[in-house]
Amino acid sequence: MKSVWTLGLAAIAVVSASCAPGIATPRPAPGAPPNVTQLAVRVLTQPTSVAFLLDEGTNRSHVAANLRHLTDVIGPRLTGSPAMRVANEWTATRMHEYGMDTVALEPWPFGVSWRRGPITMRVVSPHPRWVSAASWAWAPGTDGPRAGDVVFMDATTRADFDRRFAGKLRGAWVMLVAPYPRANPWVPSVRDSLRVDSLRRMMRRQHTADERAFLATQEKLLFAEGIAGEIIDGAKDFGLFTMSGSPDAIALYPQVVVANQTYAELHRSLAVGESVRVEVDATNTFGRDTVIQWNTVGELRGGELPDEIVLVGAHLDSWDLGTGATDNGSGSIAVLEAARLLGALKASGVRPRRTIRFVLFSGEEQGLFGSQYYVARHAAELQRFQALLILDNGTGRIVAVPLQGWDQLHDLWTAMMRPLSALGPFTVRSGSKSGTDHLPFLQAGVPSFNYDQLPRGYDYTHHSQMDVFDHAVPDDVRQAATVMAVNALQLANLDRLLPRRK
Repeated sequence: MKSVWTLGLAAIAVVSASCAPGIATPRPAPGAPPNVTQLAVRVLTQPTSVAFLLDEGTNRSHVAANLRHLTDVIGPRLTGSPAMRVANEWTATRMHEYGMDTVALEPWPFGVSWRRGPITMRVVSPHPRWVSAASWAWAPGTDGPRAGDVVFMDATTRADFDRRFAGKLRGAWVMLVAPYPRANPWVPSVRDSLRVDSLRRMMRRQHTADERAFLATQEKLLFAEGIAGEIIDGAKDFGLFTMSGSPDAIALYPQVVVANQTYAELHRSLAVGESVRVEVDATNTFGRDTVIQWNTVGELRGGELPDEIVLVGAHLDSWDLGTGATDNGSGSIAVLEAARLLGALKASGVRPRRTIRFVLFSGEEQGLFGSQYYVARHAAELQRFQALLILDNGTGRIVAVPLQGWDQLHDLWTAMMRPLSALGPFTVRSGSKSGTDHLPFLQAGVPSFNYDQLPRGYDYTHHSQMDVFDHAVPDDVRQAATVMAVNALQLANLDRLLPRRK
């Protein structure tokens, strides 16, 4: 195998010598959508700088130690919790140590805090037993044990609800949807056709206007009926839960998540007319006032164009059933490691042309709050943002770059990934991704990219009890951090700003 230093010396060529800088080439890029004219941009990053980052990221990584501290020592980082503040301060300290020119904790108003308390749940009938459960975030407790019959409330319109359920739900624990059709993980999907087909039908179903109107008022109707609470499907295999919730949607009544197999069993019993009864005792605590949260921000000032910015980001907050290792401790530590690599490059005497800013957002899990407030706070300078790089799809290594509508940058990204071949392979693809902190920047017109990653079991670890260090892959995070550091430097050293989008 060739050393990373040898591989890093490969030249970066984006346009031919006959193309003037900033002039679009009149040809489609190989692999890009047809008839998309490619933007001609020159990458000015020296191959020796790329080789330095590859060597430092591969051979002297801090990823494993930092990820272990974040997850095993600081622990889960629910937005609004004391641990989230500890994580902000610890990452700020690390950024100082890694040579950032400035480090700050930027405040923003979050909403009321919520703290999970103890919970017990037992099935009283048809056969008594204790079951695992967790409160949905930002849902109240039960004020002591609360027993009630279970009802599958499957009305889809207000008229249907009034005809079948109105006046009949007081004291009931309601289930509102059919069990999530998990495909058997031990059976090839071609043989598990029943569940796969059910999942496809569920994903394709479109609600009518009457159904959408009913869904918008459903929670208030159930609260007025006096239900005991709601039972939610954990929607994963192996007894795992999917957790969510937000201070923007504080539940009116207790909501508890149970394993998919428990939920499915209760649903089957109800379907054949059997009586099902449960008892839940949940204790949760709300704060009284709006709390302030913070984004951790570190910056390496550019040497030539310091007012133009490349932003490298991930969200530092997590859910609290595990310790947030893959969602999104891995992404946060990759950003922190990218800051370390570029800080080491600065210490060797090399500064980027533009400023590179590293941001660890909070409040992502409750609604992209931290990144939305960041965009609002920095609105005046967004026109000078070169690009945003985000990592938030688990612990897996980077494998591709979706272009998010900037298909004219296919040749640029292909050339940028070429010196990273020792860490690949990589593809550059047309297409968009959603669901994380690049979205507010996209809406502001900033070229924003959320990498594709190997899944590495993310379907199981995501928002679940399994999201812990044991299910992280530090070597993959090390690769991702190195890729992000090199890409950030390349973008910072381009000969022009990339185009905005309205």
